[in-house]
Formats: sequence, C-alpha cells, structure tokens
Amino acid sequence: MRRWWSDARHFQIVALASLLLLNFFWIDFGAKPLYCALAIGAALATQVVCSRLAGLPHIDLRSPLITGLSLSLLLRADAAWLPALAGVIAIASKFIFRLENKHIWNPAGFAIVVLLLTGSGGWISPGQWGTSIWLATLLVLFAILVLQAAQRSDIALFFLGSHAALLVARAAWLGDPPAIPLHQLQSGSLLIFAFFMISDPRTAPDSRLGRFVFAFAVAALAHDFAFFMQMRPALYVALIVLSPLTLLLDRIVPAAKFQWTSTPQGVSR
Repeated sequence: MRRWWSDARHFQIVALASLLLLNFFWIDFGAKPLYCALAIGAALATQVVCSRLAGLPHIDLRSPLITGLSLSLLLRADAAWLPALAGVIAIASKFIFRLENKHIWNPAGFAIVVLLLTGSGGWISPGQWGTSIWLATLLVLFAILVLQAAQRSDIALFFLGSHAALLVARAAWLGDPPAIPLHQLQSGSLLIFAFFMISDPRTAPDSRLGRFVFAFAVAALAHDFAFFMQMRPALYVALIVLSPLTLLLDRIVPAAKFQWTSTPQGVSR
C-alpha cells in the first residue's frame, strides 16, 4: 500500500476522477459522459498500440489515464469524434516527438492546441466552478503537492505565483480593484493546467532553477498572448511554444533525470 501511494500519478488519478464525478452528479462543468469515455478510451487504447509498436515490455496505463481525464475536464467539442481524436493525438505525441528520452510536449496540452489551432470544432471549458469548489480543489491539490514534494511539483507553485504576480501587477497598472485578479485566478481550468500539465515531470525541466525559469516564462508569454493578442487558449499555446526550452534548460542547468518511482527505468513513456 505504501508503494502504491509513493507514486504521484495515483493521487492525480483520484483527484481528476473525483472532479469528473463531481461534474456528473453535482455541478455541471459541461463534460459529457460519452465524450469523456471516448477521450479516456482513445488515450488508453493508443498507449497500448504505441507501446506494442515500440516494443516496450511493460504497458503502463496510469499516465494515459491522467491525460484522458484531463482532456475530459478541459476539452469541449461539437462532435463525439473530437475527444477521441484528442486522446489519440495526445498519446501518439509522446512516442513520436521525443528527444533524450523525454517527450517534448505535455500530451493533453499538445492535443488541445492542435485541435484549437486547426479550427476543428473544439474549445476549452471556461473552468468557472464556483468559489467553494475552486477553493476545495486548490486545497486538495496543494495537499497532493506537499505529500509528493519529491515528484517535482514545485513548478506548479512557481507558475501560480508568477501568474498571480503578473495579474496583480497588471491590475495595479490599470488601476483595477484587487477583486479582478482574484476572480481571474479562480478558474478550475487554471488549476488543472498548473497541477497536471505544466507540472508534468516527464516534460518539465530537471533542475529546480530550470523549473522556475520555465514556469515564469510560460506565465509571461501567456499574459502577452491573452492581453495583447486577445488569445483565449493563451496558457496552452504558451506551454506548447515554450516546451522545447526545457531541453535547453536541462543542458544549461543539468540535474538528475526524472523517473516514476514504481516504473522500471527505460520503460515509462
């Protein structure tokens, strides 16, 4: 049992699945059961197929499950085939776009940006869950972060701190009341982005300094996209644009490579 809880992915699966169940049975975030099932099923199936094609001796379905759950909570679509396509694109990208034994882009983020930029009929959930649900989720995710400090989740704090500081600075510059940046921070999709996408240890920089630089760079570029270019999916586009920077940061500030504690080295993808 201790070994089971030593892997951060188990906490993440429980947290994301709980949010999805909350959507189905209490507060409707806009996630449809069929679309969610297709996104999750496609992600899991693609992991199996790609693992077989790559000749991996072990098929681990935890990471694709996290990807499928994230897509279910974030992605909205006009047609049922789009969430399924997102699941395929997300997991396939892990196997196709790799360098130095790391995939370059967060799978869910990559799939979301591809669908948004191709104008295929998908969009991002507004992510407004209500103050009480948002606060409860934030506390739970912070608890997960504390329990799994060794899993490099510090980048979530770096990003949220940078993002909040930029929002507050902009509000002060414009003379806006503090309620405006506070409302901008109370987004469910922002929490999922911070704790499950930019903090993905398989795509984040290896060193703590590298993670801080990367988190601030993503926050700054996202603000430029959102407020100067009026781009709605600014966070996701900024993450995908800057993800190759991770490879440079790993060279400039080298550190030990990340490995999931319960996965044999050289197997996890």
